[in-house]
Amino acid sequence: WELAGPESVTADHLRPQLEGDGRSIPCLGVLDGTPMSYWEIYRADLDPLARHYPARPHDTGVHLLIGGVNNRGRGVGTTLLRAVADLVLDNLPKCGRVVAEPDLRNTPSVSAFLSAGFRFSAEVDLPDKRAALMIRDRTYRAQL
Repeated sequence: WELAGPESVTADHLRPQLEGDGRSIPCLGVLDGTPMSYWEIYRADLDPLARHYPARPHDTGVHLLIGGVNNRGRGVGTTLLRAVADLVLDNLPKCGRVVAEPDLRNTPSVSAFLSAGFRFSAEVDLPDKRAALMIRDRTYRAQL
């Protein structure tokens, strides 16, 4: 997310999320009382991402940032991705798919999405990265 550096960089990213039009919802993940992840749940079909794949009405996207090395590589990401995708599908009946676009080079992230029930759909060229388009379909949810 290019958020390394001074806190002002992160603040500049978060401000529009908090003051936005409701198309994106910022969320903080807490584990045992400690903040450990940041999420953005957004209308992917209304996002610039929709220009890069065959978006469907009410596609919902997720962005995830897991902080702290001790929370990485233990399956926490997979568990969180599955839980958040389930929450989206449980609470947004018009949403048929949850989508994400991790950097294709970030193999641990792509692996976590696959383990959480997302499928690899395509490689997409985005302005800031070559991404793996990952999709979790409502239709196949019962098989997970």
